[in-house]
Amino acid sequence: MSRTVTLPVSGMSCAACQSRVQRALEKTPGVEQAAVNLLLNTATVRFDPGVTSPDRLVGAVRDTGYDAALPSDDPDTAAEEQARDTQAALEFGALRKKAGVSLVLGLLAMVLTSRGASAFGLLAIALFVVLWAGRHFYVRAWQAFRHHAADMNTLIAVGTGSALLYSVFATVDPGFFLARGVAPDLYYEAVILIIALILTGNAIEARARRRTSAALRALTALQPVAARVVRDGTELELPVAQVRVGDLVVARPGERIAVDGTIAEGTSAVDESMLTGESIPVEKLAGSAVFGGTMNGTGGFRYRATTLGTESVLARIVRLLREAQGSRAPLQRLADQISGIFVPVVVSIAIATFVGWYMLAPTAPFVRAFAAGVSVLIIACPCAMGLAVPTAIMVATGRAAELGLLIKGGEALQRAGKIDTVVLDKTGTVTEGKPVLTDVVPNPAGADAAWLGKVASLERASEHPVAAAIAAGAGGRDGVREEPTDFRAVAGHGASGLVGGVRVVVGNEAMLAKEGIDIEPLRDAAGRLAAQGKTTVYAALGGRLAGVFAVADPIRPSSTAAVATLRAAGLEVVMVTGDNQSTALAVARQAGIDQVLAEVVPAGKVAEIRRLQGLRRTVAMVGDGINDAPALAAADLGIAMGSGTDIAAEAADVVLMRADLGAVAVAFRLSRATVRAMRQNLFWAFIYNVIGIPIAAGALYPAFGILLSPVLASAAMAVSSLCVVGNSLRLRRFA
Repeated sequence: MSRTVTLPVSGMSCAACQSRVQRALEKTPGVEQAAVNLLLNTATVRFDPGVTSPDRLVGAVRDTGYDAALPSDDPDTAAEEQARDTQAALEFGALRKKAGVSLVLGLLAMVLTSRGASAFGLLAIALFVVLWAGRHFYVRAWQAFRHHAADMNTLIAVGTGSALLYSVFATVDPGFFLARGVAPDLYYEAVILIIALILTGNAIEARARRRTSAALRALTALQPVAARVVRDGTELELPVAQVRVGDLVVARPGERIAVDGTIAEGTSAVDESMLTGESIPVEKLAGSAVFGGTMNGTGGFRYRATTLGTESVLARIVRLLREAQGSRAPLQRLADQISGIFVPVVVSIAIATFVGWYMLAPTAPFVRAFAAGVSVLIIACPCAMGLAVPTAIMVATGRAAELGLLIKGGEALQRAGKIDTVVLDKTGTVTEGKPVLTDVVPNPAGADAAWLGKVASLERASEHPVAAAIAAGAGGRDGVREEPTDFRAVAGHGASGLVGGVRVVVGNEAMLAKEGIDIEPLRDAAGRLAAQGKTTVYAALGGRLAGVFAVADPIRPSSTAAVATLRAAGLEVVMVTGDNQSTALAVARQAGIDQVLAEVVPAGKVAEIRRLQGLRRTVAMVGDGINDAPALAAADLGIAMGSGTDIAAEAADVVLMRADLGAVAVAFRLSRATVRAMRQNLFWAFIYNVIGIPIAAGALYPAFGILLSPVLASAAMAVSSLCVVGNSLRLRRFA
């Protein structure tokens, strides 16, 4: 069986770095799939544990010149997430400090240069910046060179290193240049400012990483650190980690619920918006499930702890969201393919630029050739290319979680935008999934005044869902409750027994016919109810027909509007169900669905999806995530309806945290917005290099006399990354 592990990777700084680590992992024997995320600095690998191991995967990463570590034993705890956040904050702080100091020293070097300051003084400042602020560029470039590779650090190190060595040579032996008619120009301030501006761009990217994962940090912050537990009759405040399954936990008004559980006593309304995106509090009674991290309202209650730690709803959401943010979209492959050959091509262009200027420049050919070559190296750093797709995925999946949608990765996110056909399961998707009593028609010939109470009393003894609906509905109309005796249930027909000394029979027509009871007075009424797609059940007391009940699974309040929205967006909507034809058609009419396939077994649902795919349709299947698992897996996109108790529907690509079909349309719209942002990001990353590299090489000089200095090239590189990140962050405002 395959295993998946997420390794922290350090040292990556561009798309070329990411691609090199990705290729190394994919070539490792036993690796089935690898996804390297530049923003998260992680590598998520699915592998065969019989062939390879996490230690070997770490070794494969280190062989590329980057560092990796084994994951912690419990990567989904709030403490681990806090550690990651702290590390990101430290990284941002260090980069900001280095960028700020370097920028100040660069400006100082410019002033000193303009005033004819000592070249050796400028050399001292430049060496300090190179060895302190920019040291990691050179170390990583050397590591890449040792492994016969090149990346962003190579471009920076070669560019600034060449400028520094040239300036040192001009400082130590200016006569060498003067004797050959070349001015001994110094580039110390350029070296310092290039490093300062690149560090500024890196700091912006580090800050962006924190902003794009804001939803994840907000979720982990919801987990309380302590819980009030009743043990041996005493209320104790314990760390959440010490709560055990079965403990009685106290929830006070206005506090966050500590762990998942089931209410034992008390009532309240709980704000579950962090799970479902729905702002209206949910009423909770004895027996209701509650989830850690949700906010208790004005009522107090006690509940039994059920799932803890990494199995809790909140922890599973965090795990799914982190996996989604660390995944890759198909569009990422385009960036990977380009970045894999990008750096060698850029180095070749820089060399060609140097040679061209050196041979053709009318004056100071070496100086101009040198400046143009360095500008090409600096402006071509592929930072923006590496950020283009991951930033959009991180922001979009985070925003989706806030809206009550769990989208399992970049591939699912991109695929959702291509859907043109939506197949809906009926029960639990279009409908509530729970039958309720809708109609009560008494026998016009007269019935016992207490007949409803006696029927409800009998049905309470049955475990059948229809009986439960009648018991709940009829019992609410007549508060009398009696315990039945001589209770007998007949599978597929109904039940009978004695209630208050009166024989009560509840069931279908065959059941009452067997008891010798005439249903003719209510046959027409039952027929009308059945034509509406409702299940009809007769009741008789003391051998006489008392009435007929109608039970139905009502459609969700949001289903009709959701179907209308999907159809308005040009999507074809189909409903499939195992229910009978008349019921299916009745529900479809209410929901506004024209295409219905009824009396279908699970395999039949898969066959219908295959049929639609054979017609070149891109199909999304929406079901309850359990009974519809085969169809969810067969569809191009599986969407599981559910609540916090069903978020780990493995067959689904998208999980709706609230039972609302309207969220399906939201998922499709978010997908299209995200793919649009990805394409815009890739456009800006590519067009920036397509335009910037020729300008840096001097393409505009013959016609306009324009040359791009290395300092301006480094500023442009930082701006390109900022544009990509800013464009992705717009998705945070998606509604």
